[in-house]
Amino acid sequence: MRNKPTYFHVSFLIIFLFLFHLNNKSNNASASETDTLVIGAITDTTSRAGKEARVAMEIMVDDFNARTGKNLTLYARNSRGNTVQAIHEATYLINTHKVEAILGLQTLEEVVSVAEVGSEAQVPTFSLFDSVPEWALDRWPFLVQASPSQFAQMKAVVAILKSCEWHRFTFIYEDINSASTQVIPHLIEAIKESGVEMSTIVKLSSLSSSSSSSLLLEELERIKTEQCRVFLVHATLEMGIRLFQNAKNMGMMERGYVWITTTLFTDLLHTVNSSTFSMMEGIVGLGSFFLDTSLQFQDFSTKFQKKFKIEQPEEDNNMPGIFAAQAYDATWIVALALSEKNTSGQKLLERVPSMSLNGNGITGEVQFVDRKPAASHIFPIINVIGKYYRELGFWSEGHGFSEVINRTTNNTSLQSLGYIFWPGRPLHTPRGWDISTNVNPLRVGVPTMAMFKKFVEVIYDSDGNFTCTGYSVELFKEMVKQLPYYLPYEFIPFNGTYDQLVEKVYLKIFDAVVGDVSVVSRRYQYAEFTHPYTETGLVMVVPVASQHGQWLFVKPFTLGMWALTVMIHIYNGFVVWLIERKHSPELEGSALHQTGILLCLAFTRMFLANGDELHSNLTRITTVVWLFAAIIIGQCYTASLTSMLTVRRLIPKVADFETLKNTNAIVGYGRGAHVVRYLEDVLHFKPSNIRSFKSPEEYARALRSGEIAAVFLEAPFTKLFLSKYCKSFMAAGPTFGDGGFAFVLQKGSPMLADFTKALLNISESGTLRHMEQRMIGSEHCVDLESIHDDYESLGLHSFWSLFLFTGATSTVALAIYVIISLRNHYWIEGRSLVTIISDVRKYFLYRRKRFSRKVSNVESPKSSSVLEMS
Repeated sequence: MRNKPTYFHVSFLIIFLFLFHLNNKSNNASASETDTLVIGAITDTTSRAGKEARVAMEIMVDDFNARTGKNLTLYARNSRGNTVQAIHEATYLINTHKVEAILGLQTLEEVVSVAEVGSEAQVPTFSLFDSVPEWALDRWPFLVQASPSQFAQMKAVVAILKSCEWHRFTFIYEDINSASTQVIPHLIEAIKESGVEMSTIVKLSSLSSSSSSSLLLEELERIKTEQCRVFLVHATLEMGIRLFQNAKNMGMMERGYVWITTTLFTDLLHTVNSSTFSMMEGIVGLGSFFLDTSLQFQDFSTKFQKKFKIEQPEEDNNMPGIFAAQAYDATWIVALALSEKNTSGQKLLERVPSMSLNGNGITGEVQFVDRKPAASHIFPIINVIGKYYRELGFWSEGHGFSEVINRTTNNTSLQSLGYIFWPGRPLHTPRGWDISTNVNPLRVGVPTMAMFKKFVEVIYDSDGNFTCTGYSVELFKEMVKQLPYYLPYEFIPFNGTYDQLVEKVYLKIFDAVVGDVSVVSRRYQYAEFTHPYTETGLVMVVPVASQHGQWLFVKPFTLGMWALTVMIHIYNGFVVWLIERKHSPELEGSALHQTGILLCLAFTRMFLANGDELHSNLTRITTVVWLFAAIIIGQCYTASLTSMLTVRRLIPKVADFETLKNTNAIVGYGRGAHVVRYLEDVLHFKPSNIRSFKSPEEYARALRSGEIAAVFLEAPFTKLFLSKYCKSFMAAGPTFGDGGFAFVLQKGSPMLADFTKALLNISESGTLRHMEQRMIGSEHCVDLESIHDDYESLGLHSFWSLFLFTGATSTVALAIYVIISLRNHYWIEGRSLVTIISDVRKYFLYRRKRFSRKVSNVESPKSSSVLEMS
């Protein structure tokens, strides 16, 4: 009996000790669990991105525990790409493992599903999907986007297109989920006001669809027949490889084609084997940026490759990509926030924006604002060559293209990154388009309301058929011949205003417009224009007025000519008077009387026909030569004056447009033209003072009748108008701004550069000038510039020999007369020649002395006799 109690007590003691041990173990376990940081991860390990993210998070947990001494535990679950499975795994992690945060979720469907579960349990959900919409963040307050947005890559795409002068591209995207179309608004925003146009959008069904292969072939066949040869691909790696395989088989990876891929495809290129690269040669892609040369990444890459090879042996390439780097950094930030005391739920969300990686990150510092990191603005550019790809450089917003990051200059040239291997390895950058194999002719609109039919005219016959003629039409035909390819076209008449005609191009009813269409800035929002093929400017045309000046009679001779003519007449008159005065008593008398006689002889002797009145042969010789010169000069004067009186001097009735405005005058313009806006908005004419007209004949009638004081025409129209009415009207005032006439094409048309180049070739070869003279200059008239305001007067250069002849004759006669007179005087007094010379010398010395002193002296008898003799 005594043994039984002992056995009982021993058994009880053993049971008590066992229960006590269990209790201590339970308490220790609870204490341990309290110190452990628990996070969950939901990834799709059937995808490469999910595999990389899971392995990266596991490596991060090991690194975090080793560096901080914390006890971080990660529970990773596999969603298998199924939304329902993702919801189940999230519920399991929250209820079973009591996780304090959930990471992963790389599709929008998984994000919104798990965010609902997490918000109900107040467990923050960190999504690695980089395109979480704003409405989702607003709806679920515990949802955080942990990967930066890559939408800015669309600006990089546009920069590439503009650098290579590709004005159109075809956008191909894979319709895999509801987030597939999120990129389209950002692409449209990027191409706005860039001169680049999205010609076609091609939607590809997911590979899971049974009809995806046949639809893919149909779409490739369709876009192959179109002009555009630049393709932007936004698809997954699997769809992209299938796309390029078919494109290779269809000859769409040859010269002339351009393929650009987005990060959705490019970020997984490192997982592709070398045999697959050979069919994608020439692709240019944009990737997501991270520092793959840093020491942190090199250490992470070594660990990743070892672990990834063990856990994912079926994968050929073990290198980590952007998905691994972003998962590593996102998990590190969440772990740092959780390591703070009493940090969970809402407090965890509030703590995350202040977290810093402090050099432990791979992608660089990550700063959260409004529950998402700052968007990426740097994108590496890769080029597939041979069996792999190389990194050409980078594009960054605000700095453009560069071979290194953090450049301060803005470079817009893709060619600065070096030679790029395009499909087919062409020597030069592809032009990005080709003639459509559909052989649809170019639809060319032709206006039927042109006022000047010399430029464009649509003529209908009795059967309703039409023919387009005119300078613009002939020039367009010649331009098409200059193109380096065959371009079919058809003319389509259009009965409407020119603004409506340009808008039809914007609406793609017409592909181009040929006619007298002015280049106006506001029309650029609807279409684009070639280089102007006519003169530019807006000209004011007014009636002319004929005017002859009141001093027109002096215009035939120059001032020098008039002066010399008067001088030679006075000189010849003096010679005649001096010789004839001893033989004619009427030539003597007082000094005033003799001065009058002298002037009378100077200007009337040539008109006296009676030669008997002259007594000396010297006078007769002088008069004959004088009369000969006077007749010639007089006849030339008469002819020149007659010519001046016959040709009208034309001046404008109105000198400038300010005079028109000040006098409140009425002005005209062409009906339906853009000129009226210029008159009102720029020149500030009152709308009530502006009249519209339909034809040049109406212009002329209105100007002649005084209905309008001036008409404003484009420079090409002005030339035609003045050719027809050159005697009645003329241009006046300055030439105002106007763009001239040009051909119209659709915005982003790849043919714009070729059209402009062909026009320049026609102009430089002289063909344009020849066509203008032949088509526009048929109504020939003296050009406005040939009418000069100044008359050409006759000058001394035309008559100097004649003046020299008559002057020399008179001088010789005078000299002979003086010598004979001296000889006769001294012969009478019996003086010798030496005495005569001495007297002359004394006389000149006396005159010189008198002139130098400028005083008056009484002359000596000898001097008086010398003067009387002379």
